[in-house]
Amino acid sequence: MSFSRTLSIAAVAAFASVGAQAGELYGAGFDTQAPSTLSRAAVHAQAVEAVAQFKNYEVVNAEPAATSTVSRSEVRSQAVVANRAGTIASGNRS
Repeated sequence: MSFSRTLSIAAVAAFASVGAQAGELYGAGFDTQAPSTLSRAAVHAQAVEAVAQFKNYEVVNAEPAATSTVSRSEVRSQAVVANRAGTIASGNRS
């Protein structure tokens, strides 16, 4: 076997052994070790209160969109003129 093949096999073995112990290394049981300080009913009440605040979201003082005074063909012709003059970016140059 060549040195690079031996080194690659050793690297795979090392990664596999670290992956097998990942639960212990990274604290897989962290969330189960902390006792809850609130009852189930208190948590449910907080959730109901939070949902009630976000259920009917509405934007206040929203202004309607402005109507255009220029026709579509005028805008298109202005864009063609600007593109030919090189004043706007087009294609992949932007």
